[in-house]
Amino acid sequence: MDHAIVGGPAGAGGHRGGDFRRDRATHTQKTVLKPWQKQQWCIPAVGSEFVWRMEDVLDVYALPLELSVPRVCFDECPYQLLDEVREPLPPQPGKPKRQDCEYEREGTCNLFLFLEPHLGWRPVEVTKRRTKQEFAQAMKDLVDVHFPTASLIRVVLDNLNTHTPASLYEMFEPEEARRILRRLAFHYTPKHGSWLNMAELELSVLGRQCLDHRLPTMERVKAVIAPWEQGRNDHRVTIQWRFTTAAARAKLHRLYPSIS
Repeated sequence: MDHAIVGGPAGAGGHRGGDFRRDRATHTQKTVLKPWQKQQWCIPAVGSEFVWRMEDVLDVYALPLELSVPRVCFDECPYQLLDEVREPLPPQPGKPKRQDCEYEREGTCNLFLFLEPHLGWRPVEVTKRRTKQEFAQAMKDLVDVHFPTASLIRVVLDNLNTHTPASLYEMFEPEEARRILRRLAFHYTPKHGSWLNMAELELSVLGRQCLDHRLPTMERVKAVIAPWEQGRNDHRVTIQWRFTTAAARAKLHRLYPSIS
């Protein structure tokens, strides 16, 4: 964004009035309505539905650490597999690595990420798809593999159409689906409130530190992610979440319905 530089009454160039008129013209242009221009973004309908889901998630984050009832954030994201058309040029002194602007698409894969933010634990699973079956299997692994002795697992996740207990009934027999769900308590972020899911922050870190270059196969994606995951888990990298229910009521008070 360009900013006009005002250097005093005489203007930046020392000629009284000349630059001032240009500044005034620029300001006038900025305040003129231009109905042919528009910007597009999500304009969420925020109200009591948003508020109660937000406070529910924030209350989960505020609970004291209890190993028998872990709190786990879950999120997923697609990853596009890309292959090089021409071999990149390696970096040289004074020159970064250079790659051709052309690439070849090799399909997509999916990343499932669990995060226990207070223990610094985050397994990442690379899957071919992100259907209800993959979600159901991920929840079964959470119960039987990752936390087999937990009495209950609180799971923070967003509102994707696959993130529902019904997915487990499409994957498993009713007795098995019910067994898994008895060990899970889902806490959904509000619509347009996925920023409340700490797993989204970890996926952002993963993308910047690990997946910022072209990878042609799922095997290469797995090979790149594995040492990243191991290193962060070994160092127990945690997230210090400071946004609380009290802070939400103070800072986001306009989102709350008014009670007359």
